[in-house]
Amino acid sequence: MNRLVICLLATSLLAACQEEVQLAKPSPVALTPESAGHYCQMTVLEHTGPKAQIHLVGNPNPLWFTQVRDAVAFALSPEEAGDIAVIYVNDMNVAESWDYPGTDNWIDADASWFVIGSRQAGGMGAPEAIPFGNEAGALEFASKNGGNSVRFADIPAGYVLGSVELSSSGLTEEKSSEVLR
Repeated sequence: MNRLVICLLATSLLAACQEEVQLAKPSPVALTPESAGHYCQMTVLEHTGPKAQIHLVGNPNPLWFTQVRDAVAFALSPEEAGDIAVIYVNDMNVAESWDYPGTDNWIDADASWFVIGSRQAGGMGAPEAIPFGNEAGALEFASKNGGNSVRFADIPAGYVLGSVELSSSGLTEEKSSEVLR
């Protein structure tokens, strides 16, 4: 009987230790000229606006995204395989500018605020989910550029997975408002 109790305790302790190891998030990786976008395979640094990196469980190399919107789409897409350990996004509160969002100012997407539906298109010309390290930065950006401030979990799937129509001057009003519904 004592052996059974000891085995059960040891098993539960081992399971708890394994769970802690799995919960450890990898650190963000600095963006380099060699970083290529997961979907487009273009050099990430050649595009303006905030970027994202997704770390998958068991993969030592992050997946890079030229737009944060694409990383959100990846996370929401049922077709993408793999367990996401963490998603990091540029903190636009501390970015040098829209053209130079930074190579090492990464924040956890789950702890960030995002502006969606603004007039500011992302680096690939599509509507962007613009990340900020605090709500004040997101609200200030939205007051100047339109849009709404939301948390990562509240970004609508239709905003990142819906179709986008572009005109010669950018997003069409009709299509950009539809994706927020």
